[in-house]
Amino acid sequence: MRFSSFRAILAAAALALLAHAAGAIDTEAAFPDPALQARYEHLTNELRCLVCQNQTIADSNASLAGDLRREVKEMIGRGDSDAQIKAFLTARYGDFVLYDPPLSARTMLLWAAPGLLVLLTVGIVVRTVIRRSRQPFEDDETEESA
Repeated sequence: MRFSSFRAILAAAALALLAHAAGAIDTEAAFPDPALQARYEHLTNELRCLVCQNQTIADSNASLAGDLRREVKEMIGRGDSDAQIKAFLTARYGDFVLYDPPLSARTMLLWAAPGLLVLLTVGIVVRTVIRRSRQPFEDDETEESA
C-alpha cells in the first residue's frame, strides 16, 4: 500500500514537471519566413534566462524570458542584425546574458572559474592525502605502548 501511494506521488510530480516544461515552448512560429524563424530560434537558444540562469530564453517560462523573446522578435522584425541584438542585450544585462560570452578582461574570471575550481579541488585532495599519510596508524601506537 505504501509503495503504490509513493508511485502515485512520483507520477503526479513527473506530470507537473512535464506540464511546467511544456509551457515554455513556443508552439507558434514567430515569423512566417523560415529564415527569420531559424534566426529567431538560434538567437533565443544563445541567450541565457537571467531568472533561471541555467536555461536559455527559448526553454524558460519565466516572465523575463518571455519579455526577452518578444524583444528579440521585435528587433528581428525591425531588421536588426544578430550582432546588434546581442550588443543591445549585453549593454542592458551584461555579458552573463550570453551563453558563450566573449573572452575579454571583464569575463576572464567567468572563463577561468572552472579551471580554478578544478585546481582548488585537486589541491585540497592532495593536501588531505599528504596529511593523512603522515599520521601514524592506531595499531602502531598501541604496539609501541605495550
